[in-house]
Amino acid sequence: MRKIIVTVAPVCHVGKKIPAGCKNPLTPDEITEDVLNCYKAGACEVHLHTRDLKGEQTFELDVFRDTIRRIHEHSDMIIQGSTGGLSSLTLEERCVCLDVPEVEVASLNMGSVNFGETVYVNTLPDIRYWAKRLKETNTIPEMELFDLSMVETCSRLADEGVLERPLHYNFCVGPGGSSNLAATGRNLCFLTQLCESGTSWGITHDSMQDFSILACAIGMGANAVRVGFEDSFYHAPGKLARTNAELVGKLVALIRAMGCEPATPDEARAMQGIPLKQ
Repeated sequence: MRKIIVTVAPVCHVGKKIPAGCKNPLTPDEITEDVLNCYKAGACEVHLHTRDLKGEQTFELDVFRDTIRRIHEHSDMIIQGSTGGLSSLTLEERCVCLDVPEVEVASLNMGSVNFGETVYVNTLPDIRYWAKRLKETNTIPEMELFDLSMVETCSRLADEGVLERPLHYNFCVGPGGSSNLAATGRNLCFLTQLCESGTSWGITHDSMQDFSILACAIGMGANAVRVGFEDSFYHAPGKLARTNAELVGKLVALIRAMGCEPATPDEARAMQGIPLKQ
């Protein structure tokens, strides 16, 4: 049976309106409880930024380390860090999560993109720097792609030796505050047609109002899908999830209805080329 990696990104962006009745986790206790409920519901990977207790991005690791420690006391979930996030942090500060040994995967943005009225800057020298740090820390990169040209950027950097094949893409589609590609089946077709053979891909749907594009991606061969309050509170038109675990549970039900199964953490490690934990 085909296995699908289910990732949860549990913490809403700072400044984003949180609907009444939805609890956005911020403290290590809150995030841990939320993530473990997601684990029980079928998530095998959690995407976390280094944030302070107010949810602001920071280069301080105390809250991040404490949260990971608590999660790993009760689960074998994969921890996915980030080298991204729209902020004033330096290149070094943006990838500080790589200094935490428990981080096994980290997002790697493959180019710059308009974000609201500003620009989310990820230059080629920036990408090469973060890719080098990923190699130094034996962390697997999940490449975040916001438009078609970034697929070819991945291949060029792999040809340079900056990235190692097989490549793991994550297509970040909208609508949302950024000018990434609209979330349509047509655009997914364009993206997948450009993929190198032997690569794997997943999807993040920013500001989604339902699971239709996630279902489309699974049907087209995606091996990873993501939900969580960082992306959206909705699972169907007008229907809010009160918790991240509710989103995960409904996604897992969809995966099973399509004849697939959610991957376990160790199955997901094998799919992404992560050495299994001893």
